[in-house]
Amino acid sequence: MSKPKTMPPEYYELLEQIQAVDFALVELNLYLDTHPQDYEAIQQFNTLTYESKKLKKQFEKQFGPLMHFGRSYSNYPWQWDDQPWPWQV
Repeated sequence: MSKPKTMPPEYYELLEQIQAVDFALVELNLYLDTHPQDYEAIQQFNTLTYESKKLKKQFEKQFGPLMHFGRSYSNYPWQWDDQPWPWQV
């Protein structure tokens, strides 16, 4: 296995933004399971869902795929052997 390459600070900053938004989405999802009529929470969930998708698209455009098994596209050549993988940092 090859040594992971050093990534620029923007890689880690963008990944941290994605993690923060996705954490908030998990919390809102749990809240909405018990408060399904909370209109403001649903609006916040939808806004953060849009933000999450936008950040992930930006990350993948700059640094490659985030998720495997067909949830993210790969450029040529195949990018899954290009470390570090997002879950390794």
